[in-house]
Amino acid sequence: MNTIEELRHLYPAPTERLVKKQLSSLDSHCSRFISLSPFVVIASSARNYSADASPRGGAPGFVKVLDDRTLLIPDAPGNNRIDTLQNIVDTGHVGLLFLIPGIDETLRVNGTAQLSTCETLMTHFAEEKRQPKLLIKVTAEEVFLHCPKALMRSRLWDQLAHVERSVMPTVIEMINDQTGITLPVKTHEETRADFAKDL
Repeated sequence: MNTIEELRHLYPAPTERLVKKQLSSLDSHCSRFISLSPFVVIASSARNYSADASPRGGAPGFVKVLDDRTLLIPDAPGNNRIDTLQNIVDTGHVGLLFLIPGIDETLRVNGTAQLSTCETLMTHFAEEKRQPKLLIKVTAEEVFLHCPKALMRSRLWDQLAHVERSVMPTVIEMINDQTGITLPVKTHEETRADFAKDL
């Protein structure tokens, strides 16, 4: 399949309602959704089209809504690969997917992004346990709620569908195998306790 025409031959055109649900700014429902969300995936790409998707989390509402077009995402301590940040410097575009535990709908926000260390903007995070080194300032261009089918199919929030952590090796064991760089193996509980110190 090499053309949009070939692709469209397989799928009917979206209904008027589905087209109109795409907004150019955040309405009250979208702002409320973000205020309840403790988790967002940031999609970005470099100038060479290599793509990346990075999870970010915090207390519900850790992403701040400044106005109907502007979001602030704090950069919390991570692995220092800074893939997302480098991509933003490179192309200045992101796609966001917000999730709320227990709610099957998701919220998508696409737009431009820039990195900021502005002291005035940092005051929005004055009560955080750890002050971010910088913020991702997103200007929304496309905003829309996404239907619940994917989360319903996956049963993501269904406790009966949850997988026991023990079915997979610990993250340290897996990365030891992948890299050949051996770190002391710890239990999953010990590893979580270590990570908790860095939250």
